[in-house]
Amino acid sequence: MTITSPHLGSPSVWTDARLLYALEEVVENELNRHLKVAKDWMPHEYVPWSDARNFPGLFEDGEAWEKGQSKVTEVGRIALVVNLLTEDNLPSYHHEIATLFGRDGAWGTWVHRWTAEEGRHGIVMRDYLLASRAVDPDQLERFRMAHMSEGFESDNGHSMLHSIAYVAFQELATRISHRNTGHQSGDPVCDRMLARIATDENLHMVFYRNLLKAAFELAPDLTMSAVRDVVVNFRMPGHGIPGFERAAAQMAIGEVYNLRIHHDDVLQPVLRFLKVMEIDGLGPEGLRAQEELGLFLGGLDAEASKFDEKLAARKARMAARAAG
Repeated sequence: MTITSPHLGSPSVWTDARLLYALEEVVENELNRHLKVAKDWMPHEYVPWSDARNFPGLFEDGEAWEKGQSKVTEVGRIALVVNLLTEDNLPSYHHEIATLFGRDGAWGTWVHRWTAEEGRHGIVMRDYLLASRAVDPDQLERFRMAHMSEGFESDNGHSMLHSIAYVAFQELATRISHRNTGHQSGDPVCDRMLARIATDENLHMVFYRNLLKAAFELAPDLTMSAVRDVVVNFRMPGHGIPGFERAAAQMAIGEVYNLRIHHDDVLQPVLRFLKVMEIDGLGPEGLRAQEELGLFLGGLDAEASKFDEKLAARKARMAARAAG
């Protein structure tokens, strides 16, 4: 991509509209790359349909749900519900990115393709959960209605650049959460399903990460500020789920997603790839954002170390209790 005007790098000139136009070629290239490597897959092939049976209601032979009907662990059950309810808000996510990125050209093609791919995730997860009786179906539906009735509005909807920065990290966070949920689920069928979903999420992360790289080349100061804002204020999109705080705490203890994972497996890989802390030639705003980002990461690493110590102590107590 060639920028002919020497003034386009000025933060005062970069509007969302100009950035959208300037990044269009990058989006088209990344879209073509994505379509070459992405593999279509059938959600129904990952669901253990032979385990399914009727629930109470219209069917006389309906069997009420009980925890013991599934081999899924408690932390796996909690994480699966959080992950699925997060996927359920896809209509709100689509509305937001379609509004920010538009529905025309390469941007619009990506918006619709991403939405179609994400749609599979909610389909296969719900089918798995119901067929395998991993969760209470009535409670799941009540949670879905409550969560979706609230809608979703991200913290970054005010800025296209902030949104790109956010999804570069969030897609990786979602991939890690799904993958670790599979590992902790206790069910190989669940693990395979979530590994398939995680593969999609990783490709989505690569798309946005590469787009963020191009944004750094065009508008380094603005992009650094956006990354700083997103990292410092990062929240998972499921934060509005009923009982999310308690569920997040249980997922942290269960090593599905916690501060250490967030720092080491989500933030650092993206920041290292982009060499964010090594970018030079920044103006005053960019330099300030870079310094504040470094300070925040140092503090987050310290907090993660404290959590690691508490988790290790908890494991030791549980091991001693089991031995006694």
